[in-house]
Amino acid sequence: MEALNGIKDLSYALDTFYFLITGALVMWMAAGFAMLEAGLVRSKNTAEILTKNVVLFAIACIMYMIVGYNIMYGDGTEGGIIPSLSFMLGADNNPEEVLKIGMDGWYDGSYYSSMSDFFFQMVFVATAMSIVSGAVAERMKLWAFLFFAVVMTGFIYPVQGYWKWGGGFLDQAGFLDFAGSGVVHLCGATAALAGVLLLGARKGKYGPDGKINAIPGANMPLATIGTFILWLGWFGFNGGSELILSNVGEANAVAKVFVNTNMAASGGVVAGLITARLLFGKADLTMALNGALAGLVAITAEPLTPSPELATLIGAIGGVLVVFAIITIDKIKIDDPVGAISVHGVVGIWGLLAVTLSNPDSSLGSQLLGIGSIFVWTFVTSLIVWGILKAVMGIRVSEEEEYEGVDIGECGLEAYPEFTGSKGSGI
Repeated sequence: MEALNGIKDLSYALDTFYFLITGALVMWMAAGFAMLEAGLVRSKNTAEILTKNVVLFAIACIMYMIVGYNIMYGDGTEGGIIPSLSFMLGADNNPEEVLKIGMDGWYDGSYYSSMSDFFFQMVFVATAMSIVSGAVAERMKLWAFLFFAVVMTGFIYPVQGYWKWGGGFLDQAGFLDFAGSGVVHLCGATAALAGVLLLGARKGKYGPDGKINAIPGANMPLATIGTFILWLGWFGFNGGSELILSNVGEANAVAKVFVNTNMAASGGVVAGLITARLLFGKADLTMALNGALAGLVAITAEPLTPSPELATLIGAIGGVLVVFAIITIDKIKIDDPVGAISVHGVVGIWGLLAVTLSNPDSSLGSQLLGIGSIFVWTFVTSLIVWGILKAVMGIRVSEEEEYEGVDIGECGLEAYPEFTGSKGSGI
């Protein structure tokens, strides 16, 4: 018995450590989103979008601690639609109770610290909210965005998360979403879409004759660094979603998830770049970057069951889709400065459908049910919240603030201040 308890201690420690490290990788994705978005907006709006990314992460952590985690993983009815409501975190696992778990209890979900589980799930909700940030960039009021973040991370995201990962009706219906192509990415993109529709396009983006005016980002090196950071963080995003590591089978599964995640991103880059070359006659860096993210989003719904070759193909299809999605969304005058709705929404749907290519337990009907449920819930609730914010405090900055840049109007500083000398300084 003493030897068995020693094995349990080691497994508990290893799986808890793995959860925390992969959670830290996902947290690092916040830096990736900040850098990517800062690179793809104009320099006059950089400080404000960095502020949003820092503060939204903090809000997500606090709201998920207060209420979101309990909604998502509380005592809601198994197979239900309405989750339970309770507040604040409880204590961590009791060491004596953990040691009572028999060999058959290793996979009952309690063989790692419950606090590590909270930490891992918390950084996921922050990721969903980060998706919204880029889509509404350059014209939304900072405080309206932050108020929305409170509702999104505390209530909107956790409810649909409960439906799948908390044992709700989508999980019972057979909907499969390994690491969140739907629960995280489609949810974030849908909330962004609702906001963009009420917000409207940036001034000068669309001409009166229907012409689409390109508004290039200020810093492509920064956007590229952001993409690489997200790519790295995604190994934690998908790899950590295997939940445990402490036996041969799970260790092999984690390794395969890492490989498939990387191969899908690679397929997305190459396919996105080739598609852009065929359509535009140039090697468009932004499409290559979005291709990488599209590949990552596409494989997130099922990174374990495909072969590496199929994972590459799934990512490549995502890379092609994202180019056409960005073009199409622009044509219908939905202004998304960073392509978030296309990358996380359109390709998120593709990733959920692609599950049926490799997972024998999946069905097209269940996947469509999940897609529809997540989209309708998130869009309707987000539209209501955005609408209330628009009526109460307004969600769009003034034309003058938009022209000067939201850095000055919202934050009172510039990310790239001009160097000016005072009189007599000789500068």
